[in-house]
Amino acid sequence: MAEPSKVIHVRNVGHEISENDLLQLFQPFGVITKLVMLRAKNQALLQMQDIPSAINALQFYTNVQPTIRGRNVYVQFSSHQELTTMDQNAQGRGDEPNRILLVTIHHMLYPITVEVLHQVFSPHGFVEKIVTFQKSAGFQALIQYQLRQSAVSARTSLQGRNIYDGCCQLDIQFSNLDELQVHYNNDRSRDFTNPNLPTEQKGRSSQPTGYGDVGVGFPQMANAAAIAAAFGGGLPPGISGTNDRCTVLVSNLNPDRIDEDKLFNLFSLYGNIVRIKLLRNKPDHALVQMGDGFQAELAVHFLKGAMLFGKRLEVNFSKHPNITQGADTHEYVNSNLNRFNRNAAKNYRYCCSPTKMIHLSTLPQDVSEEEIVNHLAEHGTIVNTKLFEMNGKKQALVMFETEEQATEALVSKHASSLGGSIIRISFSQLQTIRENSQ
Repeated sequence: MAEPSKVIHVRNVGHEISENDLLQLFQPFGVITKLVMLRAKNQALLQMQDIPSAINALQFYTNVQPTIRGRNVYVQFSSHQELTTMDQNAQGRGDEPNRILLVTIHHMLYPITVEVLHQVFSPHGFVEKIVTFQKSAGFQALIQYQLRQSAVSARTSLQGRNIYDGCCQLDIQFSNLDELQVHYNNDRSRDFTNPNLPTEQKGRSSQPTGYGDVGVGFPQMANAAAIAAAFGGGLPPGISGTNDRCTVLVSNLNPDRIDEDKLFNLFSLYGNIVRIKLLRNKPDHALVQMGDGFQAELAVHFLKGAMLFGKRLEVNFSKHPNITQGADTHEYVNSNLNRFNRNAAKNYRYCCSPTKMIHLSTLPQDVSEEEIVNHLAEHGTIVNTKLFEMNGKKQALVMFETEEQATEALVSKHASSLGGSIIRISFSQLQTIRENSQ
């Protein structure tokens, strides 16, 4: 391994690979300050803002082979410690003003949508397009103005400012893209010049391409980012990060007590669920199709051998690449209960095998411990509970006597209604409830 440098050297960059493709590969790991395409050599040089970002990227891609448009590319540290302005002129930009801004939002305590960004940036000129995505650097957005002057004005007046009081700080740079591609108008991406775009792709295959494909889907890429952020660049022990099978076969279920929604509640802890099918000819078997291979690998790893409704679950990869849609399948691809649409990095960080402790969030503000206990008591013996506030939102920890009881409570009561709120439940890795803990 060459000496670490913030400059990354990329090989096997075919003519079909654009600057944009390369930016997508590395933007998850931090801000890219310069990019030089060496077209004659099928190579590229790319400079990250700092060395830790470059190290994170290279560590991640030693575990996961980076591919762009079906072509493997190879990455290593460059012998350059810095790209000179001459190299940069080959690319034509850098800090040079451009009508597209790359915005990173720090201390993001409130969700930021396309609407919020449009409100903040449109006073400076006509905003044509906005694309948002979650990266390890944080939440980022690309904002394209009609005029370069508008982008310059926005950057000058908004750089370093907070969107909300005391949080959501804007860090604004000029992007080196020429044109944003927007395929969908939803809360993650918007083309203000074309109001007729669909909100999502219909019948989307699970093979992502480009940052426009599902708003900003490209799971492999967003995932690479979220995974790197959650696990500090290294994967949890026993997880390869290279599995590409999305469908999982679950067996030894209790057919009298299980249904698709309960399976969704359990498996959605490890990734987004596309669809679920209970096998009618084998009532104790089910197929669960996850959003991508990494999520399926987490589910197999953490759920194998878990106890649920008196049975020890068997969880393995299925030989079927996906579940065919049909009358007996339950569709979840557009469910707003999928947990990894927002803040995926945080959700990956909380992945674990079932524990005795569950964490409840999105609770009603006036909820009492007694109501929480009454809501969950039928599933087992509750040993301890704690109600607390985080960022002004009510949350709770509930400890059961056994992992199986906690698992039953989670699969039965996640997404149930309590005091008019739809509550979220996940496993907590805390061993005990301390009276003063948050």
